[in-house]
Parts: sequence; C-alpha cells; structure tokens
Amino acid sequence: MKEYLDEVKKALTILKNNGIILYPTDTIWGIGCDATNSEAIKKIFTLKKRELEKNFILLLDHESRLYSYVKEIPEQAWALIEFSEKPLTIIYDGAINLPPEVISADGSIAIRITRDEFCQNLIGALRKPLISTSANFSGEQAPSSFDEIDEGIIKSVDYIVNWRQTEKIITKPSTIISLRSGGQIKFIRR
Repeated sequence: MKEYLDEVKKALTILKNNGIILYPTDTIWGIGCDATNSEAIKKIFTLKKRELEKNFILLLDHESRLYSYVKEIPEQAWALIEFSEKPLTIIYDGAINLPPEVISADGSIAIRITRDEFCQNLIGALRKPLISTSANFSGEQAPSSFDEIDEGIIKSVDYIVNWRQTEKIITKPSTIISLRSGGQIKFIRR
C-alpha cells in the first residue's frame, strides 16, 4: 500500500464535511475543497481574500470525468491532454453541474487532469472535482515549496496533508490555455 493512503482518508473526511485542505498537487501546493460545495468554496475566497470574479482551477483524476462538467468537449482537448509533457489546465466553454462560484461569467471552467497519484486517489475517493488554487493570499507570490507557505494560510485551513512537505523540487503553476468551442486555442499562462 502507498504510504499516503492514510492521508487520502483524512483529507477525504475533511472535504466531506465542508472543509478546506492544504495539499500537494502535480504543480505547486494548493488550497482545495470539494468543487461542488458552495459553502467550502466561499471559505477559500474568504481565506485568500480573493475577488469573487476570479475563478479557480478544478482538478479531475481522469479525462473521462470531463463529460460530467463540460457540455461539449472540443476534439483538440483529447490530444492536448494526452500529449502535454507538463501539467496543463484547459479553459472550456459550457460548464455544467457546478456551483456558480466556480463558473466564469462567460460560462467557462478551468480544468486540469492531474497526474499526481495522491490527487488522483483523493479525487477518485471523493468522486467529485477538487478546487486547486495556489497556497497564498491573493496578489502574493505562489510558494514553490511547503516551507514557503504563509503561516496565515497554514493556520486557516481545516487540514494540512502530511505528504511531500519536505520536498525541495522547484515547481511552478500549470500552463493554462483557453480552448473555445470553435476550436480556437489561446495561451493564458505558459
């Protein structure tokens, strides 16, 4: 058994009880919650001191789950997901089955299919997407490792995942592209 599975269970309990967690992702450390839980999502907006108009990235464990949250998936998405060498977040038109707090004013949603085993296991157990937002206050630099996370963030979450906290690997946020229904691709962050 993987040693992180106990942490998956602990984080899952928090997520199922409207809680927010601090957790390692396939990019940087993130603040997260059940992406279908409006109450928990509002807690993250408050914690980060983030404007309500700024949306979050959702993490899914497998591309087949996109059908549950995106009305129509452009054909190019499959190749982009399959062949991307680094973490890739895609903004899709036509978000469905999600609370208004995570859907952009234009109806779009940002989703990343995570390749991180811990995140995949947690999302699989939750059976819902996770919010993934950098572990910093809005407007501040995103931490590249756990020890760079502001103490105010650490004290404000409901649970801190005890996994990969000592890693010193240089990480950075995912690439973000906008993939519109008509097939237009636009880089938002490289």
